[in-house]
Amino acid sequence: MFAYLIRRMLIMIPTLAVISLITFVIIKLPPGDYLSNQLVELQSQGESAAMEKIQFLRDLHGLDDPLLQQYAVWVGLWPDPGGSFNGLLQGELGYSFEYGRPASEIVGDRLLLSFLVAFCTIVFTWLVSFPIGVYSATHQYSWGDHSLTFIGFLGLATPNFLFALVLLYLANVVFGTSVGGLMDPEYIDKPWTLDKIGSVFEHIWIPVIVIGTSGTAGLIRRLRANLLDELQKQYVVTGRAKGLPPFRLLTKYPLRMALNPFISDIGNLLPQVVSGAAIVSVVLSLPTTGPMLLQALRSQDQYLAGSFLMFLAFLTVVGMFLSDVALSALDPRIRLGGRSLR
Repeated sequence: MFAYLIRRMLIMIPTLAVISLITFVIIKLPPGDYLSNQLVELQSQGESAAMEKIQFLRDLHGLDDPLLQQYAVWVGLWPDPGGSFNGLLQGELGYSFEYGRPASEIVGDRLLLSFLVAFCTIVFTWLVSFPIGVYSATHQYSWGDHSLTFIGFLGLATPNFLFALVLLYLANVVFGTSVGGLMDPEYIDKPWTLDKIGSVFEHIWIPVIVIGTSGTAGLIRRLRANLLDELQKQYVVTGRAKGLPPFRLLTKYPLRMALNPFISDIGNLLPQVVSGAAIVSVVLSLPTTGPMLLQALRSQDQYLAGSFLMFLAFLTVVGMFLSDVALSALDPRIRLGGRSLR
């Protein structure tokens, strides 16, 4: 087990290195960048002073250097011409041209709120989908199964942004909660206090329900299908014939085997901390990282967008590692060495 963990961690290093190169090349593929677009706009307005400042920034950050040299500076393998950026290997996210500040100063509170929304969404998804999926599988073709299946299909078919608009209306009319955002307007850009935390939890249930609905419906269907498949296998029939209590028979092996999709989804859930539900975040005016990533890609703010994408890649690689280890502990049929037992 220890050798497997070390081997997987060592594989993560070249994986992230290749991803960083592909990410940087893709970001640089569109013609121009944020500063060149600003330069064209200022040239049309005849503002020469601002044009000199933009050219100074281009020279400072080496945006006219060869592509490989720019990549080496971004990663931290080559010294920054301006001496203001140490690279990703030193833990720096780069400089945002649009905001005029280091990216680490911009994403601070947004990253915290994104983690909070994602964590609450994951808990909501698991708490709702787990009991419903088990009930649907153990009461196949009952009225309860048909009703929950219908609700699940509604959750899969309803667009998240439409559901968000409906909940925004209900929250404002029924509960009197201010529409949009994750807190009352008076707490924005203010230090964290108990009142501000309370305001966040007063607003957070709307995005949690909206974002978690589609994921909940999908997990219910997958858990039901997996559990039904396990309940029809020979070892379950044998256990039932030997007189094992139904609850013990369910939880001993079939339920453990059916939980695989919950564990394997860890690799997909962690990247959603940054990029998940960006459209819902725009509709609900959430101060999370999704809209900022979308805006950085649209404005070609290359260092901010590249840092976000690299963070997504890191979360994906770590999530897959955690899910593989957890699956090996949960399912005795999985062998870390990749060899079948005879």
